[in-house]
Amino acid sequence: MAVYDASVLYPSLIRNLLMHLGTEGLVAARWTAQIHDEWTRNLLEDRPDLTPERLARTRQQMQLALPDAEVEGFEPLIATLSLPDPDDRHVLAAAVHTEAELIVTQNLKHFPAQVLTSHGLEALTPDALLCRLLDAEPAAGRAAVEKLRASFRKPPYDTAQLLTRLSEVGLGEAAKRLEED
Repeated sequence: MAVYDASVLYPSLIRNLLMHLGTEGLVAARWTAQIHDEWTRNLLEDRPDLTPERLARTRQQMQLALPDAEVEGFEPLIATLSLPDPDDRHVLAAAVHTEAELIVTQNLKHFPAQVLTSHGLEALTPDALLCRLLDAEPAAGRAAVEKLRASFRKPPYDTAQLLTRLSEVGLGEAAKRLEED
């Protein structure tokens, strides 16, 4: 089980990849309403071309695709936890509450290993997560990435284009592994 931090739901390509990993059963994805609020708020601030309605629809589609993903009841744990950025405690609280093994984040420094290991957790970047999945279940991992590629229609992506885009958004190691086969 993995709690997705707002930092990995903000970029659409990474969000789409993580959703495919979840819908393909490779990751038991979890998030909270607060995590959704954070990434959508930040995206709306940075992208004036997007509307709240469009992101609400994206959020609804995510909920429909992974109906068990939203975590509730973790809030009492927040005050008991300590992280370098106190605003990230809700992510850790959700992970502890659900007994997740992973927090998937772009901000590893916000989730120090010494804090996470005391809760049986590990933080991974999306790149490290995909690499780990490709090592553990190569065929299923590649199939999920292929489904991601096939989902792009306007414009369509060929495999090389998708691997380039994955590299551009920080999944360079995973893209190299996918390119090798």
